[in-house]
Amino acid sequence: MVTGATSLSLVRDELFATMEQAEQNLEHFIAERQNGNLLQQAVECLAQIRGTLNLIELVGAELLAQEALQLATDIPTGVSEERDGQLAALGNALYVLRRYLENLEANRQEIPELLLPAINDVRLAGGQPALPESFFFSARLDLPRPAAQRPVPAVADLKQEIRRLRHMYQVGLLGLFREQSLYAGLKLMGRALARLDALFGYTPRTRLCWVGAGALEALVDAQMLPRKTRKQLFSRIDRELKQMLANERYEAPRQLLKELLYFTALADSKGPRATELREVFGLAPLPFTDHLLEDESQRLSGPGQSVMRSLSAAIQEELTAVKDQLDLIERGVSQSDALGTLHSQLGKLGKTLGMVGLNSAATALQAQVAIVSGWAARGAVESSAALNTLADALLYVESMVASLQRGERPALVAPSDAANDASEANSFAAHQLAEARIVVIDESRGGLALAKRAITAYLESNGDKLHLANIPSTLQAVRGGLWFLGQERAAALVGACADYIQLQMIETPQMPSEQMLETLADALTGLEYYLEGGAVLRPEGQPDVLDVASRSVRALGLEVAA
Repeated sequence: MVTGATSLSLVRDELFATMEQAEQNLEHFIAERQNGNLLQQAVECLAQIRGTLNLIELVGAELLAQEALQLATDIPTGVSEERDGQLAALGNALYVLRRYLENLEANRQEIPELLLPAINDVRLAGGQPALPESFFFSARLDLPRPAAQRPVPAVADLKQEIRRLRHMYQVGLLGLFREQSLYAGLKLMGRALARLDALFGYTPRTRLCWVGAGALEALVDAQMLPRKTRKQLFSRIDRELKQMLANERYEAPRQLLKELLYFTALADSKGPRATELREVFGLAPLPFTDHLLEDESQRLSGPGQSVMRSLSAAIQEELTAVKDQLDLIERGVSQSDALGTLHSQLGKLGKTLGMVGLNSAATALQAQVAIVSGWAARGAVESSAALNTLADALLYVESMVASLQRGERPALVAPSDAANDASEANSFAAHQLAEARIVVIDESRGGLALAKRAITAYLESNGDKLHLANIPSTLQAVRGGLWFLGQERAAALVGACADYIQLQMIETPQMPSEQMLETLADALTGLEYYLEGGAVLRPEGQPDVLDVASRSVRALGLEVAA
């Protein structure tokens, strides 16, 4: 028997007709809630839809129809407004199901995971718990772990080291919840789990740390999205760590391991820990990525959450075209025609900015439209100073579009002229300062990444100091950049790391222990995390992150300010 996407065409017409009838009955019932026949007919249609999808074995679609059928059956005749949420979930389920089947018919690829958001909406509306992301994923969870290839690190104070590493995990988790320096925070969490795994000797007790570190590595490599369910999952891992540390016979919950392995398979990461998990558990790459799922899910349910960013990208294209035209005019290339085109482009762009609520930017541009109109009539630019004024206005517009791209909401009411001038000046200055900060931060992060690679090469070459030759000066440059940004505490920590490398690794004949090098790497990782989220556009920073780096620096035997 032919089943799945290939058999959909055999039942398509009847199935879609039944779905349309169900939608109509549901809509009529919402308007006439005392008419129980309408609701009953909708239930019968849903039962027929579920049966058809079961027959052709479309697993995800059948499950959505089943959940919708169960919810519809529980709704009584004469239902009040209290059940509006359930009725809305039913309507959305039928809409998403239709869109899914249409895409399935066109692309011939079943991705039941696309339906999980709609399925969970229906379940939550009916008071049922949501299904996990890994619901349609399967893997053997009892496969043995290969013998560890690395030695267990020697630690003077095990309890203190455990507290430090768990604090490191919690700081990264806080960044995940706040969605600040997201992927650097995930790196911090993964490093903490890997170090805990090593401290306990890679035993069965730390299986959760092993799998969790690999999954976090995969999440970072694939730049996966910070969904609410994932935040809850990694918060649960923090609670599980407490049980693991207290119980020598601890076993991780199977559902938790399955979810982590699903992330690993979904990311298809090339990292060493994720690769080991894929080999041990036989995880084949999935035919979709996390971002593809997000895009397709949003396409199924309507406008996506990134509408404003997409809109800003379109405006940016218009702005680029205007700047190109201005460049042609400045070089004297066919000025007469170019000025007419520029006038048209500025008018169109000004209207677009006004429509999306960027009123001050639209006003600034509209003021230039009249001036450019005069240029077009004369066939020449009034003066180079006037051209520079237009260029300044375009730079201001660009800064406002950048704020839209960052997700900031535009003002709904146009300000007064005086307030508008102040707003323009402040916004432009803030944009320029933000750009400068980003450049400094990018250079600083590059310096820290270079230092970490050099330490790895130093360790792998059994202490070849040539790998470290330029690292102290590089870190001192990073330190100077942080002083420029007003991040004195972070600068002092970077300077301490530079001093350690100079005094304990370059000028000392004996190579530091692997534990000390790992601690140094922890400090640099914490600082890297801080730079990514705490010091770019939020000068107040994240003190908890610096506490992690500070503890690691003190573990190196260096004195730093609290």
